[in-house]
Amino acid sequence: MKKKRISSVFCGFTKGEVALWGLSILLVIVSFLVFDGEGFLTLAASLIGVTSLIFNAKGNPFGQLLMVVFSVLYGVISFTFSYYGEMITYLGMTAPMAVFALISWVKNPYEGNRAQVKINRLNKREIVFMLVLTAAVTWIFYYILAAFHTANLELSTLSVTTSFLAVYLTFRRSRFFPLAYAANDIVLIVLWILAAFHHRAYLSVVICFILFFVNDIYGFMSWRRMEKKQWAHEKIGV
Repeated sequence: MKKKRISSVFCGFTKGEVALWGLSILLVIVSFLVFDGEGFLTLAASLIGVTSLIFNAKGNPFGQLLMVVFSVLYGVISFTFSYYGEMITYLGMTAPMAVFALISWVKNPYEGNRAQVKINRLNKREIVFMLVLTAAVTWIFYYILAAFHTANLELSTLSVTTSFLAVYLTFRRSRFFPLAYAANDIVLIVLWILAAFHHRAYLSVVICFILFFVNDIYGFMSWRRMEKKQWAHEKIGV
């Protein structure tokens, strides 16, 4: 019965994708046992996070639902190290935008397939609007974070920039959203390495975001393939 349930959840996934998810889960657990062993909230967030990414890579709205949960948990974890930028970004921006993205993905299934979203292409006008809006959000958050005496202010501000680009592109169903998240992953890897100098347990968070980076790169490759298939079907009227 359990095997059937697992297979139904991962219906449509390739063996390679299931292997990527399984390896990510294993490495998260191992890193937790080696470097932490106590912060079960971090473990839960990491497991939910890597699971959300494999569903996002398939354009499955369930991934966005998991991202909402991850954002809340990650916001709490960030608070413990005074990374107020991360806390505010994820609780005040990423989580709400993930809700909007979930609604957008559910409302735009590809040819009635609820497990795959219809991919959208941004025009030049919207790209300019997105960049201007991102610059404005970055400028506002810089002063907000400075007022909270946020640790590693410049990197935290850069995290806001990459996070906003990622959530905007996710909401708009662009295939480039995993690349924006990958850029954010790099910033977060550096941030948590700095935190790990103070507390060894945060190394498990570093491993988590390294795995996120790998999964986001795969997500971009997956969305590029999906986009080609969707546009090819539309051209031939299938």
